[in-house]
Order: sequence, then structure tokens, then C-alpha cells
Amino acid sequence: MMRTGTDNMAAHGHAAMMNRVYRRQRHFYDLTRKYYLFGRDTMLEAMAIPEGGRVLEVGCGTGRNLAAAARRTPHALFYGFDISTQMLESAKRNIHRGNAASRIFLAQGDAESFDACAHFRVGGFDRIFLSYTVSMIPGWQQAVRHALTQLKPGGSLHIVDFGAMDGWPGFARSAMQHWLARFHVTPREGLHQHLAELAHETGLSLHTTRLGGGYAVIASLAPGRQPIPQPARRSAIDWFAQATHP
Repeated sequence: MMRTGTDNMAAHGHAAMMNRVYRRQRHFYDLTRKYYLFGRDTMLEAMAIPEGGRVLEVGCGTGRNLAAAARRTPHALFYGFDISTQMLESAKRNIHRGNAASRIFLAQGDAESFDACAHFRVGGFDRIFLSYTVSMIPGWQQAVRHALTQLKPGGSLHIVDFGAMDGWPGFARSAMQHWLARFHVTPREGLHQHLAELAHETGLSLHTTRLGGGYAVIASLAPGRQPIPQPARRSAIDWFAQATHP
């Protein structure tokens, strides 16, 4: 899909905004986000990365997920891109502190159009995932659709992000959504419907699970059916207590 001059200007504007947002936040991003970006490691485990596989993260941020996935699968290659050059600076620094630096490759790009296959010179990816980025990408539908085009045959797409919080009391849901909006985060209430449409178009199977009364959702588009590990049933209070425990 060719981008117009208006599209390019919008992408440039979004990149500039993300750099402003994360210029300072990136230094303590991972320390604070572990208290409310739940389900990331559950998603990484469910991806079942094949040995020797290639994995792409759309919106890799500080590189936290790529490093965690690389530790889980020592014989796979990992790729990530982000629209924020500020976040990529932190990602490069964080990744080079670990033992998997030689297997992780980074680039700057816009999720709605970045051709990761061409940039990284690979024929496609076995797994592609988006972790709490759908809620921050203006053209999130196009970003998800574009990610699917970069999968290898037999590959799968995985998403974890904020849900509709429909199991929450109205005042709590409203307060949380207003708080997230301060960080330019908008839970996508149409995410499930969009993924269902893409599953119908591509012949892939959609599987989703909810966490914390709809606080977060984990979804996959994959050949066949790949169940996501289900969290134990517990009250919202118990769930938050466990999720936020250091």
C-alpha cells in the first residue's frame, strides 16, 4: 500500500509526539509498566517460538519483550522496530547489556507501512507480535493488517493490549480510561471485531482470552487453533495483587 504525502506527514507527526512522550519516560518505563502492562509474558510463552525461527515485534519500545523472548528461545532470531527514536536508544542500550545482542536487530519505522521483511532482508517472520502498541497507533487497523502481510506461511500474529474493561464498575472503567488517555493510550473496543474479520479473510483461527475482567486481552491469529494459557480464576482484587507483586 503506497503512502501519500499526507500519510507521511501524519507518521512524522506521530513520531515526534512519541519522542516527546518518551524522552524522559523511557528511563523508568520498564520499572513502572510492570505494574499495569499485564499479560506480556503469558503471550510470549503462548507464541511457541520455533527453534531457528524469526520473530518480529511491532513497536518494540525499550526492547524488554525482545530480550525476554530471546532468553526463552536461544536459537531464534529477533527483530523489532519502533516509531520513536528515543525508545530505540533505550532498546539498543538494554539489549546490548544482555547475552542475546547478536540475535536481536532493531530499526526505526511506522507500524502502518514499515516493510520489515525488506529492511531486515528476510523472507518473512514465523511470529509477529504487538505488545500494548495497538492502543497507541492511530491507524491501528492498518497496522495489524500490514503485520499479517509479513508473516511466513504457517506463521502467527499475537497481540496483548488493554481491553474494554467491561467487567469493571463504570466509575472504575472511566477513571482508568481517563488516566490512560494522559499517556495517549486508547483501548480499542473494535479490536476483536477487526481480528475476526481478518481471520475470515485469511483463513486463520482467532483465539482470545481476557484478563482481569477485561482489563487486558491476549489474542492470536494462527493456522489451526493454538490455545492461550488461561490464568487461574480469581477476584479482581486478587488478580491485581498478584500482577503488581514485585
